[in-house]
Order: sequence, then structure tokens, then C-alpha cells
Amino acid sequence: MNTFAEIVQSNQAWLCLDCGKCSSVCPITINLVGGYTSPRLLVEGAVNSGMDRVLEDPLLWSCLTCQRCSEICPSGVQFSEFIQDARTLAREGGQSGECTHSGMIQSWMRLMTDPELEQNRLDWIDDGSKTAPESEVIYFPGCLPYYDTVFGKMDIEGIEIARAAVKILNHLGIEPMVLENERCCGHDPYWQGDMDTFRKLAELNLETISQTGAKRLVTTCPECAYTLKYTYPEQIGDLGLEVQHITELLAEDENLQKLFPNNGSDLYSVTYQDPCRLGRFMGIYQQPRDMIQNLGYQLVEMDHHAHTSTCCGTSCWTNCGQLNKKVQSDRLKEARSTGAEKLITSCVKCQIHYRCAQGDPVSGQEIQMDIQDLTTLIAEKI
Repeated sequence: MNTFAEIVQSNQAWLCLDCGKCSSVCPITINLVGGYTSPRLLVEGAVNSGMDRVLEDPLLWSCLTCQRCSEICPSGVQFSEFIQDARTLAREGGQSGECTHSGMIQSWMRLMTDPELEQNRLDWIDDGSKTAPESEVIYFPGCLPYYDTVFGKMDIEGIEIARAAVKILNHLGIEPMVLENERCCGHDPYWQGDMDTFRKLAELNLETISQTGAKRLVTTCPECAYTLKYTYPEQIGDLGLEVQHITELLAEDENLQKLFPNNGSDLYSVTYQDPCRLGRFMGIYQQPRDMIQNLGYQLVEMDHHAHTSTCCGTSCWTNCGQLNKKVQSDRLKEARSTGAEKLITSCVKCQIHYRCAQGDPVSGQEIQMDIQDLTTLIAEKI
């Protein structure tokens, strides 16, 4: 692990100009109640006072790593990466953030690090889903089946998203391989600074995927897409195939219109939530919008959209409280203010967090809005 001085240097924290632009867009800073912190103050403290100052800052564990601050920073401070490195160093010293859902999600991720673990990962594949034991294309559902079990009472689309993805691939003439020994991609442990768990998960996935001979891996999860495509090569090793979010695959298809044989026009209006990993991390903004408009829906943008989109309010299953619920509530109010009938997203976590906020007994009625994943929206039209 790097020393703290190396973390400051590698992430360009020392280049901070003290301009405060990051403070004006950080969802955590904007919604703080009592006390004050900001990306600017944290990196300033890091440069001037060292790691002890960072360990005391609540932003160390509450930061959403949404990249909104880094995108607007004129000096190129890599704040999200700085946070990840600092969390890794903090965990080595015995500190960690507060796990949500009693640490249940982190527990199943750690369980998956056991090489001898026998999983039942394929039960969600129904008779309408055509998969193959060998294929040039892998579909990587990630933790969707687990989320479906844990958050099923919120009526989230966990397994529905996976089945919709296979349906879309089948319609394009692809019978994908689905791996019975696939593990969590490790995104959340990585951004929590739990590098031991991340490396074990990544090494198991790398071994399994590299043995398939596949040429492409498609996933419906932006966090899986980013982790497998960028984090693995940086930290563990290249998978040896192309990694794509499903919206990238569809945008490339030369016969895209065959997806929508009964494409109407001027259907009801929808608005779109840009997931942080898909948007600011991977630069995928237009492809999901093209899909929505090709389906015939009227796309109505929120005030904060594309590169200015607001995060769904919780990151890597840590430190979710009143402040995070305020971020989610405000975003849902913004979505409702567009007049759209439905909020579309491409990330199951966005859906989970927004549905959770809607279940609030006090403010939930003010932010009710139908939410759907783009994958299931597309599959419905086939």
C-alpha cells in the first residue's frame, strides 16, 4: 500500500487551488446539517496536516465517490481516487465506515471469496431465456439475484433485469454464457478500501472468465462494467476480452431497429437518471438516451442531467442516514418536477436507493414516482 504522502502526490491533492468549486456541487457538503466539511477542506487538511486530519473528517466515509467534484476541479484533483486510497490506509489501521443493512451485503461478498464455495447462481434462468454452455459472449448479472432476495419487498427489478438482458441478447441472435462460478465483481469492497476482499474476488473472476475463451462480456450493472473494464487491469489483470455495459452493445448494433419492430412514437414521457459509474466514470451518456427515444418515449431531462447528474445518494453500502435520504428525496422531487410519468435508470442500486427513500413513512408520499430499469423497458418492447 502507498504511504500517505504518495497518496497525496498520485492523486494531485496538492494542486488544490482552494477555489471551492467542489464544495458547490458535492451532494454531501450541500446537504450537511450541523458541522461542515467539503472536498476542498479535506484535501487541504491532507496536504497541511497529514493522515490524522483525514481520519477525523466525516467525508472520508460519507463521500459518495460520484466524481462530481473531480469533474469540475480546474486542477485535476482526483478526489474519488484519493478517498479510496485513504480508506484503504485507514482500514489497515483498523478503521472503517458504518455498514448499511447490518453488514449483510459485505458478508455475502466476503463469503464469495472462498474458492470452494458452491453457489446456486443459475436458478433465475427460466425457459424463455436461451443461454449456452459455450459462447463468445458472457452475460455477467453480478449481484442481481442477491439484491432480489434482500430487497424483494421493495419490488425492485433484480432477476427481472437479468432475464430482460438475456431476452435482448437472444433477440440479437446471441445465446450468452452465464457462469455458475461467477463472483461479485468486488466494486464495493474496493471503494470501501477493503482490498483483501476485492483482490480475492477479482482473482477468482479473472481465473474463471479467462478460461471461457469468450470474446465479450456484457453486464447490466454500471459498477460491474467499470470494475471489470478498468479496475481489474489496474489492480489485478486484464480479463482478455471486451467488457461492455448493455447500452454500449445496443448502440453498436447495425440492425438496432430490429429491436423495436412495433416501435410507436410519442409514448408517455420519462426522465433518466445517469448512474455515476456509467456517466462520469465511463462517459456513457448518449447511448441510454438513444435507447429511450428509439423506443418512442418522450425524454424529459431533469435540471441536473448527464455530467451534472446527482448521485442516487449512497455508495458501496456504507454510511446511509438522514443526509443520504435528503439527497435521494431531493433527486426524486427533481424527477417529479419534469412532469415525466416514469424515472428510468440503468443501475439497480439507483432503483434500490430511490425505492427505499419512497418507503419513508414521513416524506415518502411526496416523492412517489414509478421507477424502472432501462433493460426491462427495452425488453418489454421486443
